[in-house]
Order: sequence, then structure tokens, then C-alpha cells
Amino acid sequence: MAKPVADWQSNKEAVQATNDDASASKLSCVKKGYMKDDYVHLFVRRPVRRSPIINRGYFARWAALRKLMNQFLDTEVGEKGGLKKQILSLGAGFDTTYFQLQDEGRAPYLYVELDFKEVTRKKATIIETCSQMRDKISATASISRERGEVLSDCYKLLPVDLRDIHQLNEVIALAGMDPSLPTFIIAECVLIYIDPESSRAIVGWASKTFSTAIFFLYEQIHPDDAFGQQMIRNLESRGCSLLGIHDTPTLQAKERLFLDRGWQRAVAWDMLKVYSNFVEAQERRRIERLELFDEFEEWHMMQEHYCVAYAINDAMNFFEDFGFPKDQQKHKPIPSSSASP
Repeated sequence: MAKPVADWQSNKEAVQATNDDASASKLSCVKKGYMKDDYVHLFVRRPVRRSPIINRGYFARWAALRKLMNQFLDTEVGEKGGLKKQILSLGAGFDTTYFQLQDEGRAPYLYVELDFKEVTRKKATIIETCSQMRDKISATASISRERGEVLSDCYKLLPVDLRDIHQLNEVIALAGMDPSLPTFIIAECVLIYIDPESSRAIVGWASKTFSTAIFFLYEQIHPDDAFGQQMIRNLESRGCSLLGIHDTPTLQAKERLFLDRGWQRAVAWDMLKVYSNFVEAQERRRIERLELFDEFEEWHMMQEHYCVAYAINDAMNFFEDFGFPKDQQKHKPIPSSSASP
């Protein structure tokens, strides 16, 4: 199959439209009882009812991220577990995790969201105009719809082109992030839409910048089999090209993406294994009772074409027990090659 050659600029608007689609899918899950999110409805103009397989897929993605994030937040750091922690969300879109964490009393010292200005403007407007969200940030917060910025004590929303590393450094400084603090970095279906050179640069920048960090990645794999080719055609029909999928088409390639750019450890599992062996069994039993489900063959194929990968920098030796069950991590960390970021 020929590799996609779509120009990034023509891809950009269509990729941003997937943000609206993701919010609608999350709301479908919430309405069916898969998960709790009291804020996502504020970002959806036309609620839709997704099929059971889509609902279950979004739940699996959400459950995997939240379990790994909670592991990070629960890690005891410092003599009394009091060291501050921060979360950095790349291409955050309309995600509402910060506001959920606030409700749960689990919000970190600092939560920073980055995305294109076209997205952050819309999000800043909704945060400012909806008291349900506005009340969750400090009364002294500065909100600019024009600039697409929200600056409060513990939450920052800022516009950036992730491919511009110099701009990334400036935005991180503006957000008040401390590179020495334990940091959880999120990239859900973000790097896969960016050209491979830029993705590698972002991963290398993150490794150099944050010495005690987790990098969480969720995206597609296996573009060359029949299901993968159809997945790509479906996205391209909507104007979205997975510009990076041929650069990291397998689980091992996802791990190599991180290890070649300075991360100490990396592990990647497909979502079928994540759902079966990492998502809590009690939660699986609960959600599997929510809807009639008979798409088992398609479910297995779909989940085998998405993955979670995480990379670890552990300068402070905090993350020895972090991640998927150690006894099920089949491939051991691959020695880092000499490739430069």
C-alpha cells in the first residue's frame, strides 16, 4: 500500500474536526453509563448515539488512560509523598480530565493543556461562559478568547503548534511548568497525525526536558493488513491522513520511537490486551452488561489496531512499579540505539 502523502496543512482542519467527533463519542458513553463526565456535554452541539462497539472502544481508551494516570498521581514521591506533580496534555482538544480530577479531589499541582489556537479559542470561550467549568478554576484566572488562553493557578490552556519546538519551550515556561517535577504527558491520537520527523522531535524534546516523567501514547497500529488499510481509507475519506503510521506501524516500533530518543523504558500493548489484562475485571463486567453486544470478531480486530504505549524517565527512581503488570510484559525494553532526537 502506498504511504500517505497528504500535506499537513490540508490535514489540519480535518484532524481538528475529529475533536468534535471524539467529544460526541465520549458523550454517547456517558449517557449509556460507561463512565462519568459532567462536562463533556458542554462541548457537543448535536448528541449522537454510537454503536456498542464504539462505546466499548472509547471506554477502553478512557479506562486505560485513567488507570495509568491514577498510578502516576498515587505514586508516593518525596519523604512524605508531598512532592508536587504536573500533567501536560498535548493536543488536548475538548478533553475535560482536569475538571473531573478537581471533582474527585485528585487534581495535580499543575495541569497544562496545549492545542492549536483554533481549538483553544473554542475551549476558552466555553470555560468562560459556562459557570459549571468557570467555577472550577480560580477566581483570579485570566481568560482570553481572542488568544485562546486560560491562565489560572493550577490549570493552563495555551495555543501552540506542537511541531515548533522553540514555541513549545516558550509555552512551557509561560505555563510555569517545572521540568524537575514528576510529569505525566498525554498524547491521544496526536502524534500519528503529524509528520514523523516532527513526532520524533516532540518525543526527543520531552525526554530532554522532563527527567522524571511518563509519556502516555494512544494511537493506531498495523496499517498494512486488510483491516488497517480500510481504517486508513475511512479516515482519508474524511480528509484525515495518519501521517506517522508507516513510521511506527507496530508495537515494537512505538517502543523504539521513545527508546531511540532518550527515554529509559518503553512498553506498548495493543488495546485488546489492555482491555483484557489491564482494565479492571470488575469494570469490564459492569460495562459489558450495559448494552447487547454481538460484534466480537470486529471488536477483536479493531482493538488489535489501536495501542497504548508509555515511556518512562525515572531520574528519581519513583516509577519502578508503574505500568502494566510486569509478568505480562512480553517484550523486554529494547536497548536504545545511537539515533539522535
